Amino acid sequence: MKHSFLAFERLSTGLALVVACAMMAISASLGMFQIIMRFVIEAPAEWTEVLIRFSLIWMVFMGIPMAFRQGAMVSVDVLYRWSPARVRRVLDWVVCLAALTLIAIIIWWGWDYAQRGKVQTMAGLESISMFWAYLAMPVGGVFSVISIIGNLLDPQRLELETAL
Repeated sequence: MKHSFLAFERLSTGLALVVACAMMAISASLGMFQIIMRFVIEAPAEWTEVLIRFSLIWMVFMGIPMAFRQGAMVSVDVLYRWSPARVRRVLDWVVCLAALTLIAIIIWWGWDYAQRGKVQTMAGLESISMFWAYLAMPVGGVFSVISIIGNLLDPQRLELETAL
């Protein structure tokens, strides 16, 4: 069961990271397009600013699961290194429960926010509902829950490596 869940977690976290990287590439490309349109062609495209914000929101919320999985999100490194083995496992559970509580709040309020945002439209892209931008919170939260549990089952202490 544990190995099956960890295999599923690797796939889901990998998918979330691919989406985050794609959103970063989209936002960078749109930024370059906007610079060319504004300063070279002198005909700014207003819609790019909205899509850059949209993609950055998705990038952040889809990148968070990888940070949780690597143990780099909620780091209590000094306390962990000074603690004996039994206390470390308790500390792992405390950090996991605190992170799950935070993510549960983000999922709950993110879904509520997305539902309320259905009636809003994006400035510059009036045909697209803000629901799709706000949906990043609960979707990223669900991926984060899977990563947090995966890190509890198979801890990775990469906070120092990821801090470089």
